[in-house]
Amino acid sequence: MSQSVVNTGKADVPPRRDVPPSTRRGLQGHPWLTLLTVAVGVMMVALDGTVVAIANPAIQADLGASPADIQWVTSGYLLALAVFLITAGKIGDRFGHKSTFLVGATGFAATSAAIGFAGSIQMVILFRVLQGLFGALLQPAALGLLRGAFPAEKLNMAIGIWGGVIGASTAAGPIVGGLLVEHVSWESVFFINIPVGLIALALGLWILRDVRSENSAKSFDLPGIVLLSGAMFMLVWGIIKAPTWGWGSATTWLFLGGAIVAMAVFALWQTKAKEPLIPLALFRSVSLSAGTLLMVLMAFAFFGGVFFVTFYLQNVHGMTPVQAGVHLLPMTAMMIVGAPLAGAAIGKVGPRIPIVAGMLFTTAAMLGMATLDVDSGTGVMSLWFVLMGLGLSPVMVGATEVIVGNAPLELAGVAGGLQQAAMQVGGSLGTAVLGAVMASKVTEVLPGNWARTGVPMPQGADAEGLKQAAQLGIAPPAPAGTPQNVVDAMAGAVHSSFVSGMSVAFVVAAVVAAVAAGLGLLTKRGANETGPAVHI
Repeated sequence: MSQSVVNTGKADVPPRRDVPPSTRRGLQGHPWLTLLTVAVGVMMVALDGTVVAIANPAIQADLGASPADIQWVTSGYLLALAVFLITAGKIGDRFGHKSTFLVGATGFAATSAAIGFAGSIQMVILFRVLQGLFGALLQPAALGLLRGAFPAEKLNMAIGIWGGVIGASTAAGPIVGGLLVEHVSWESVFFINIPVGLIALALGLWILRDVRSENSAKSFDLPGIVLLSGAMFMLVWGIIKAPTWGWGSATTWLFLGGAIVAMAVFALWQTKAKEPLIPLALFRSVSLSAGTLLMVLMAFAFFGGVFFVTFYLQNVHGMTPVQAGVHLLPMTAMMIVGAPLAGAAIGKVGPRIPIVAGMLFTTAAMLGMATLDVDSGTGVMSLWFVLMGLGLSPVMVGATEVIVGNAPLELAGVAGGLQQAAMQVGGSLGTAVLGAVMASKVTEVLPGNWARTGVPMPQGADAEGLKQAAQLGIAPPAPAGTPQNVVDAMAGAVHSSFVSGMSVAFVVAAVVAAVAAGLGLLTKRGANETGPAVHI
C-alpha cells in the first residue's frame, strides 16, 4: 500500500498497525534489519530450489539410486512444500510470524544437515520431505514480518528489494551448486545451509518483532486442512507423474479427478466450518481471484519454459552447469534491478499497469526464445533473457500486492500461502504440460531428422531410448570407429529435434503469458487499510 492515510470521509486517520512503532525496543522491529533477517532465512529456500538439481547426478552415482529415487529427491520436497503452504500460513496467523519463521529456519537447517549425513537414498528422500515442510513454514511468515516492520508507504519498495534477493539466490543456485559438487562433494550443497540457518536464527531472536492479528482464528479447521492437503497432494503428484504415466492414463485421471472432488468437498466444508481455513468470501474480491490465477499462469509460462533452457545450454551447447548458470545471469540481473524499480512504480501508479506491461514483455521474450536454434549465439540468448527478467519483476511484486493486499489482515498468512501454492501448482503444471508438448513434437520430427544422417533408425527399446534422450537434447553415444561426420550428423539430428520441440513449447508459454496479461487488467491495489502482510 502506498497511501499513509485512509480517507474516511470525515478525517484523515492514520492506518492502524498491530503494534505501534513506539513499542520498538532497541533494534527489534527495525525495518531494514528485519528485511535483512528474513532475507537470510528464505535465501536458503531459494538457493535450495536450484542448487539441488545440480547435485542430483552425484547423489545418484554415490548412493546407487534409481531414476525413480532421484525423482523423489525433488518431487518429495516440492510436494511437501506445495501441500503445506496454506496451512503454514494459518499457523503464522495463529501463533505469530516470528515464532513460525524461527522454527522454519531452524528446521530447514537441521534437515539439511541430516541429508548431508544420510547414508542411503531412502533417508535423503525422507529428510527432503521434512525440509519441504520447514520451507513451507518459512515462506508465508517472512514477509508477514516485513509488513509489521515497514510503514505502508515504504512497503512496496521492501517487496521489490525482497524480490531482488530471491532472484539473486535462485540464480546463484546452479553456480554455487556446480562449484561445490565439482570441488567439494554433493553433501556440501546441503551443509552450506547450516551456517546460514544459524545466522538467520541469531538475527531473528535479536531483530524480529512478532506480528499477528488479534482477529485471527483461535482454532484450526482440521477437516479443512486434511481435505485441502489431500487435494493439493493429488493435484501436484498427478501433474508430476503425468508425463510418465501418460496424460490419457486412468491413473493420471484418478489423481486429477480425485483432486477436483477433494477440492469440491473442501469448498463445501468451508461454508459450514465455524472457523474455516480459507473463507470463500475471500474470493469475492475479483482482484484477489484474478491475482491468484495470474500467479498460476505466470509460473506456468516461466518455470515451464525456463525448464528447457538449462537442457538447451548444457546438452545442445555443451556447457557445464556453472557455465549455464553464468549464461542465465542477464535474466537474473534484470530481476535484481527490476524488482526494486517495480516496487517503486507500483507504489506510485498501482499494480495494474506494471503487471500488464510485465506480462507483455514476458510474452515477447517467450516468442523470442521460440526463435532460438542450434547455433544461436550468446548475444541473442542474452537479449531474450534480459527481456524476460524485466518482464517478470513487476509481475512478482505486483501480484503479491494484489493477492495479500486484498485479503483481511487476519488471513494474511493464508493469503501468502495461497500465493505460494499458486506458484507451485503453476510451475508444476507448466513443466508437465510443456514437457508433453515438447515430447510430442520431438517424436514427430526425430525420424525425419534422423533419416538425413544415413544411419538406420534404432528399433524397439533402443528407439524409445533415443526419443527420451532427444527430449533432453542428449546426443546418443556412437559405436567405436564411427566416422566423425556421422557422429556430428547424429548429434545434429537430436539437437535439431530438441530445438523444434523447445520452440513449440515456448510458443505455448507465450500464449499463456498473453492470457495472464489480460488478467492483469482485473487487478487493483490492495484495499486492506492496515497495509498488506505480503508474502512472495
